[in-house]
Amino acid sequence: MPVIIVLLAAIILVLLVYLKSKSKRLLIACLIGLALTIISFYVFLIFIFSIYRAVLWLLLGLFYISVIIFLVLWNLKDGKKVYLVLLFPLVCIIAGISIIYYNDYVSNIPTLNEDNILLYNYEPFTENNHLVKLDEESDLKLTENLPVLDGATALYPVYASFAQTVYPEGKYDHSQEPVFCNKTDSAYENLFEGKADIIFCAEPSKQQLKQFNDSGKKLKLVPIGREAFVFFVNKENTVENLTIDNIRGIYSGKVRNWKELHGINQKIRAFQRPENSGSQTIFEKIMGSIPIIKPLRENVSRGMGDIINQVAVYRNFPNAIGYSFLYFSTEMLSNNRIKLLSIDGVYPSVRTIQDNTYPFSGNFYAIYIDSDEINKNVKPFIDWILSRQGQALIAKTGYTPIKQE
Repeated sequence: MPVIIVLLAAIILVLLVYLKSKSKRLLIACLIGLALTIISFYVFLIFIFSIYRAVLWLLLGLFYISVIIFLVLWNLKDGKKVYLVLLFPLVCIIAGISIIYYNDYVSNIPTLNEDNILLYNYEPFTENNHLVKLDEESDLKLTENLPVLDGATALYPVYASFAQTVYPEGKYDHSQEPVFCNKTDSAYENLFEGKADIIFCAEPSKQQLKQFNDSGKKLKLVPIGREAFVFFVNKENTVENLTIDNIRGIYSGKVRNWKELHGINQKIRAFQRPENSGSQTIFEKIMGSIPIIKPLRENVSRGMGDIINQVAVYRNFPNAIGYSFLYFSTEMLSNNRIKLLSIDGVYPSVRTIQDNTYPFSGNFYAIYIDSDEINKNVKPFIDWILSRQGQALIAKTGYTPIKQE
């Protein structure tokens, strides 16, 4: 109803202007202004949800200014030169449409993102889940005081398999659920707040470690398996191998084009992960003291006016590079549009993790707070994980056991 009232008022105003001036050009100018006002409402809806809204608003402003200049000159004098002014709003329209279509293209590019994982496939005690099982009865069975488990998404198949093997089968109330998967940063927070007894993650970041040390809480990190930290690119990228110096060059901003690495002549899009995530912590360790370039960012709109800035998830651009863990990127996602890179001539695999020839091989841990108030079943549970049976589950899942048979 308000829109109809505004339109009627605008039409009456246009008619009054026409009747008073008797100028057809002025009437046409007013009608054009009215049409643009109506169109602007729909343009506004498109712009407000676009990550390129700042540029689009600028183009829209320039468009209106140039149209107004044209209409004024058109009413004041004749001549073909006046119509040249229309080239400017035309350029604004073409640029705006191009940006909107590019935004649509980017949003449809497959991403390598933890949110894409169907975690219910790995939920313990559910029918037809993807968890591995022992070929024998477990040496450890817990029936009470079950340690609450949490951890990284990539390690969920491992510790969920532990729980399914050792914990009693049954449905748990949400408040008593013993197994969660809240990602690395949230898992450390839950451990700190006492909401989890054991978390399964990569080593903590400096910030996370400081949080525990400042509070007087002693973290106990028990290595239970090994995994490769991998870098990957679009499968069409001709680059197959990078050196450690190449990696550091890319992420310090010294190497900016793939042709510098004997690849295609395209600028490198170097994606990173959020701060305090497990993969970002490992990546920062690889970079050492070398300054890291500012990560690619995307404006993500969660409702009108609620705009947040976050590190972009890895997008599979032809010129992009990203990183993660071997199992996560090859088994949990199974993304056939990416390919893993060899590092210093060594391809990441179970064998090269075992013999330690792949340079970015490292441990993952069962982590708990070492105190007198610890759940009495934490240490027996971790001892079982380090036993033959626990290590067998790690191997069957697809990771490399810390203890080799």
